[in-house]
Amino acid sequence: MLSTLEAAAMAATGNGKTKRDTYRHGDLRNALTEAALELARQGGPEAVVLRAATRKAGVAPNAAYRHFADRDALLHAVSQKAMAHLARTMEAEQAALPPAPAPDAVATARARFRAVGTGYVRFAQEEPGLFRTAFHVPGDMTHAAADTAAGGTGKTPFELLGMALDGLVENGLLPEARRPGAEFLAWSAVHGLAVLLIDGPLRGLHPTQAHDAGQHVIDMIERGI
Repeated sequence: MLSTLEAAAMAATGNGKTKRDTYRHGDLRNALTEAALELARQGGPEAVVLRAATRKAGVAPNAAYRHFADRDALLHAVSQKAMAHLARTMEAEQAALPPAPAPDAVATARARFRAVGTGYVRFAQEEPGLFRTAFHVPGDMTHAAADTAAGGTGKTPFELLGMALDGLVENGLLPEARRPGAEFLAWSAVHGLAVLLIDGPLRGLHPTQAHDAGQHVIDMIERGI
């Protein structure tokens, strides 16, 4: 027979099942990824460690290996989730735009393009840990259009930028001949500013100054392309 203490323990954990037993096969991967995402939010990619993620999720350390071959696999999953958060911030910036007069498609296209850059810089400043983790990625563009990096519209940050540039072409703001590769020019400029603001000599700027710097960089991109 069970002792009183054993019976109480079993009742508290659900007939003797511990927390780590309650995860179903598909839930544990997500629980570990979410736990690691929170670690990344607080400490960037360096904080994403398998043992720390399992501890935060309340499971045994070896449980992680059922879903992630190693730390790099977990870090990649977290990077994709962080990228999706970035996409949602960019989408929110576009969604917050005041409605332009119905015939003014040119102004709308321009505003949506600028919102992509504004949202990008805002995310870097508000979520520096996730921003750093989002770009801790393989050395190519393999996952730039992956569903796991997409926001609410189903588009990744890179795709949102591409759509905004296409809108400039469609409305005569960007010559079609200059469209190829424009993503990389715009991305490089805005990303460079974002890194300077969170990790470089511009990190001491007042938020108003940082916002103004972002708008000036976007002005420069518009003129340049």
